[in-house]
Amino acid sequence: MEEIEWMREITKPIIQWYQKNKRQLPWRKEKNPYHIWLSEIMLQQTRIEAVKQYYQRFLEELPTIRDLAEVEEERLLKLWQGLGYYNRARNLKKAAQVIQEKYNGQMPRHYQELITLPGIGEYTAGAICSIAYDEPEPAVDGNVLRVVSRVMGSKKDVLNNKTKREFTQKLKKIMPKQAGDFNEGLMELGEMVCIPNGEPLCQKCPLQKFCVAKKENLIDKIPVRSQKINRRKEEKTVFVLKFKDKIAIRKRKNTGLLANMYEFPNMDKKVTKKEIEGVLKDWNLIIIENHIEKMGTHKHIFSHIEWDMIGYKVQVQSRNKEFIWVEKEVILEKYAIPGAFIPFCEKIE
Repeated sequence: MEEIEWMREITKPIIQWYQKNKRQLPWRKEKNPYHIWLSEIMLQQTRIEAVKQYYQRFLEELPTIRDLAEVEEERLLKLWQGLGYYNRARNLKKAAQVIQEKYNGQMPRHYQELITLPGIGEYTAGAICSIAYDEPEPAVDGNVLRVVSRVMGSKKDVLNNKTKREFTQKLKKIMPKQAGDFNEGLMELGEMVCIPNGEPLCQKCPLQKFCVAKKENLIDKIPVRSQKINRRKEEKTVFVLKFKDKIAIRKRKNTGLLANMYEFPNMDKKVTKKEIEGVLKDWNLIIIENHIEKMGTHKHIFSHIEWDMIGYKVQVQSRNKEFIWVEKEVILEKYAIPGAFIPFCEKIE
């Protein structure tokens, strides 16, 4: 049997399994393309359980594409706070503006239109048009790559874009009419059965009889992944500066990592208690004697950088003009604080 004919046989078992076993998730209640788009962007790099609360809060405030297109960036980033990768939120707004201008506020239904929108790549375009409209387009993410690699017994590197393109083309040739259920079924299998960490639950898999990796005892060797890039490590000292009931924050630069977000003042090195007085003097601040308190350490991991952070809470005699001084409640309500700084925020009395 030719490979494509053999692969076509997996479509029916996947769709049947998905329709019987799919999880009840907020964005699956209706095939609303805006909701599907939002969920797919939020789910990049973030677990489903964590996304649910953000998804609900976001839609309550921005229920339509027009609302998203018109929202102020600072409010957008605040709504996105905790999800990380903040350029995803900025691209959501940019894409919403294009949809308003070019498509009269209606999400385009075809892959070739979707792929031109800011922040929408091949996977997201395939997911939106197949799930919302049953367009016969694959949606190949890490879960799909793992399932297909094991079923085919492929030892090609799944982190190589060439492998992803090859699998996408193979899946495109076998896309059934129920394209959305097929794509979601493959993703759900990778999430719930053919899992990324630990032993896959092969006894629950509808593709057991097709799976080469299972037959040839290659489950622990497939998928093949090339060596990941080592993260650069950076040290940081974070200062929670208090003047009466006010706390100091500042806005980051408008380019680079965490652009335009707010942070506690910090330095790109570890600073001892003895050195703090000199640091604050450079910021035109004077410490109230014996009011320096260590707030503990925290590690925060970005895709290519790891921050090793230590925090200090410091009471000062007056405010300076370099920082913004606000109450903790206002910080939590109004300002978009990156996740790296949230642990220190939570320790403020």
